[in-house]
Amino acid sequence: MYKCADCGYQFRSNRMPDDLHLWTLYQDNKQTVKEQSRQLGVSESTIKRHLRNVSIEWEQPPLSGGGFVHLDATYWGHNWGIMLALDDTTGNVLYLEFIKSETNADYEAAVKSIEERGYEIRGLIIDGKQSLFSIFSGYRIQMCQFHMKQIVRRYLTLNPKFKAARALKELMDTLTTSCQFSFEQMYKAWKEEWHDTLNKRSLLKSGKTQYTHKRLRSAMHSIDFYLPYLFTCQQIAYEGMPNTNNKIEGTFTDLKKNQNNHSGMTEENRKRFICGFFLALTASLSMKKQEAL
Repeated sequence: MYKCADCGYQFRSNRMPDDLHLWTLYQDNKQTVKEQSRQLGVSESTIKRHLRNVSIEWEQPPLSGGGFVHLDATYWGHNWGIMLALDDTTGNVLYLEFIKSETNADYEAAVKSIEERGYEIRGLIIDGKQSLFSIFSGYRIQMCQFHMKQIVRRYLTLNPKFKAARALKELMDTLTTSCQFSFEQMYKAWKEEWHDTLNKRSLLKSGKTQYTHKRLRSAMHSIDFYLPYLFTCQQIAYEGMPNTNNKIEGTFTDLKKNQNNHSGMTEENRKRFICGFFLALTASLSMKKQEAL
C-alpha cells in the first residue's frame, strides 16, 4: 500500500489512482506530469492519457442579490483568453467565458447573462476600453484608478523630462488618495499653468505644423475622457464601490501562477485547468461562507 505524501491518498502498487484524483494532484497540489510519473512508477504518456479522460466544464451559476461587478479579460497568446466577472463583496464568479478577442459584444454578453440569471448590477468596475463607457451608459461605472495611472505613465514614462510632464505625473501619483474635488481643481490648475506648452506647435519641413508635445497632450486627453468616471466610488449612493479592479487582477495573477507550474500545456488542458481553478475557487468561497454562519 502506498500513500501520497501531499494529500494522503492511498493506493496499491498495481492500481493507479482514479483519473479525477490524478487531476486534483495536478491542479490543486501542483504536481507536474513528470512528478506523478516518477511517484507512481508509470510513463509520462500514461499520466497524460489519464488526465485527458477528465471532463471539467464551467456552467454559469444561478445568481441572486446584487452588488458591484468587476469585469475584465485576460489572454494566453494572441488568439484566446477568458472574460471574467466577479462580485466585489464576496469574490464569487458571476460569469466566465472563453473568448478569442476582447470585443464589445463579449462584454455585453457578460452583463446580459449576469442580469438574466438574477443579479442586480449596482455598478461596473472596468479598466478603460473607451467604447464600453458609451455601451454601458445606463450603468454607474468606476474607471480603475490604477489603470488610469498606467495609461498616463505610458505617455509620460517613469522619468519625464519636461516640467509640465513631471508636474502631471506628480498629480497622477495622488489619484488614489485624492477626493474628487481636490483632484479636479489641481488638474484644472495644471492645464491653466501649462496652457502655452500644451498648445505649442512645431513647423514641419512640409510647411505644416503639429503639436510639439503630442504625448503630453495624449495623456491630457485620456484624463479628460476618463475624469467623469474616476470618482464614482466617492458618491454617497455608491458607497463601498472599489476604486480599482485589483480584485479581478489578483485573481488572474493567482490563476496564471498556478498554471506556471505546468509549462507546455495544450490549449485543451489549459481550458480544463481554468475551469477547475474557478470551480475550486467557488467551492472554497462557499465553504468559507458556511463556516461564517
